[in-house]
This record gives sequence, structure tokens and C-alpha cells, in this order.
Amino acid sequence: MFKVTAIPAFQDNYIWLIEGDTPNQFAVVDPGDARPVLEYLQRQGGQLAAILITHHHADHTGGVADLLQHAAVPVYGPLDSPFAGITAPLRHNSEIRLLGHRLQIRAVPGHTRDHISYLQPDEQPQLFCGDTLFLAGCGRLFEGTARQMLDAMHYFASLPDQTQIYCTHEYSLANLTFAAAVEPDNADIRAVTARCQALREQNRPTLPSNIAQEKLINPFMRTAQAAVVAAAERFIGNPLDNEVAVLASLREWKNQF
Repeated sequence: MFKVTAIPAFQDNYIWLIEGDTPNQFAVVDPGDARPVLEYLQRQGGQLAAILITHHHADHTGGVADLLQHAAVPVYGPLDSPFAGITAPLRHNSEIRLLGHRLQIRAVPGHTRDHISYLQPDEQPQLFCGDTLFLAGCGRLFEGTARQMLDAMHYFASLPDQTQIYCTHEYSLANLTFAAAVEPDNADIRAVTARCQALREQNRPTLPSNIAQEKLINPFMRTAQAAVVAAAERFIGNPLDNEVAVLASLREWKNQF
């Protein structure tokens, strides 16, 4: 299991810094800004060993060039990405070893066409999923389709319930407000909202989430639930006969929410 530290960046990003079995060796996931990473490494006396990229957006890649000025390390990321800084491109269903642990690579387009996730599958599983899955939410469909996003949600739902979810934005309270609008009678959403509010009042991250929790609260992972289907139908104004249509309706609703 990796030790994982959240490094806040910009308004609501998290850069995930991961430490494995090699002392003082670190990797970072989606470093949109180099400065807070370099400051953390300097405080810890640590060395950067690798950079992991989930997709090409600048708030996930903008710090890569500056980090490489301080350490010549591999930059892992999706094959055929618009981001030109990837030096170790990764294919769907490939696997790498990093800091003494396995990472399984999965293509999860939807938010962007090039989006991938990284899963540490052993012991306590850990998922680094960029902007595809959020606590109680999913990413906007900027380049991909509702079908692709639903496929990603089904993949995430297939992971062990205890899998820890490290997404890259602090969107939890806004997502939970939307989830409560979709399912106003869902007691799990209310409980998680209270817990997240308490964490944010202490300026602490609401993450990681876990798969078991998301199955209970995340409308985009609950597209087969009768209450979620009914809410999506009310928003769109007509019957919906499949999960793709339900997710598409929910995503459009969330975009306007």
C-alpha cells in the first residue's frame, strides 16, 4: 500500500504525492503546479522518482516541465495524449511497477478521450482516477460520451468495496448537494454530507472516498436505481429506457445545477 499525501493546488485541485517501499522516494499524480511539490520535497528531504498523468488538462500537467528541471524522471501517462510531455506512454490494461508496488492501467475516457486511471490492487487497493470519478460525482463530458462514462462507472463499481479513491478536485460538497437533489430520501447522502462538512470546516480534504461509499451516494454510479432513474426522467421530461440515457440526463442536469 502506498502512503498518500494530498498537496493542495490552485483553488480546489489535489496533487497526490505517493510513497512506497523506497525511503524518501516519491511519485506525484497530476502535478498541475510544480511549486507546492518542490516545497514539500524540500521539507521532507525527498527525491522525485516519477510523475503520473491521468489526462492532458493543464491543471493536471502544468507543473511537469518545471519538475523535470529538478529531476530527470519518467513521466507516465496515456498513449496518444495531446500532452506532449509524456515519456512513458501507457496502454489500456497494461501494468507498471512503481516504488515497490504494482499499478494497473485502465482507459476511462469520458471526461477526455485520453483519460486513464491507475489502480494499486494489492492489500488495501488504491485508485488514482483524475477527473473521471469524484466523491458523489463524475467529470464533465468534455470530449467523451455518456456511454464511455457509464463504462468507467461500471469498471469502478467492479473494484473491491474497500478501494480508496483519490480523485483530483475538492468538489465533494457541491456534488453531494446535487446528489441530494437527485435522491432527497437517501440517508447515506445526508450522513456523508455531514462528515464532509466537518472535514472542510477543519480545512481537511474530504478524500479519499471508497467504492462502497460511492455505490451508496453517487448518482452516476446508481443509474440503475429506481429513484435515480425517476429523477433523471423528471429532469429530461420523458421516459429513459437505459443507463446511458440516465447518465446523460444526470450529467446535463449537473451541468445546469
